[in-house]
Amino acid sequence: MENPCTTEKAKRDYILLRQALDHNDQKAYAELMKLYRDSIYYILVKIVKNSDDAEDLTLETFGKAFKYLDKYSPQYAFSTWLFRIALNNSIDFIRHKNNIPQCIDSEQYNYEQEQFIEHSQSAETPTPEDHVMDKQRVEMLRLAVQQLPEKYRKVVELRYYEELSYEEISEKLGISLSNVKIQLLRAKNMLSQLMVNVRNAI
Repeated sequence: MENPCTTEKAKRDYILLRQALDHNDQKAYAELMKLYRDSIYYILVKIVKNSDDAEDLTLETFGKAFKYLDKYSPQYAFSTWLFRIALNNSIDFIRHKNNIPQCIDSEQYNYEQEQFIEHSQSAETPTPEDHVMDKQRVEMLRLAVQQLPEKYRKVVELRYYEELSYEEISEKLGISLSNVKIQLLRAKNMLSQLMVNVRNAI
């Protein structure tokens, strides 16, 4: 784990991470949790809509993060890495709870991510590593969209690139409103798998 030293926030987190990893410093672990616990809890409440479940998932998020702390790459913000763990935990939780495959709506995902960054960083501007991760995510998503079958790619582009309403897409493509929603849902489920393949290819 190399020290990125890009911002005061990154330096602070790096020092705490090194203390935790190198010396098993329980105070360092506690400080990291204190810094980000409320932010993680806040975003999980928004996703799972239940405070008790969010509390459990928050503890689980930090448990996983601390267990695999040596895998963390400091080229990304520690808060962003935590958020990704929390998001994955919430997706698994929702799938298990409903016992059916789930797809978190991309519009909701974008909103939650913006709220998380705003809440956790307060008045700070996004760090360079945040920008790197955002750019990588957007590029991976665009690559994945290009691999969709044409009819699904078209409906995704109209909805998320051109920002048309469901009704406008229905009119433009000459298909029913319910068909638009079905195709978008199928496209999102395809994208979730394609994103994994794109990540592995990059």
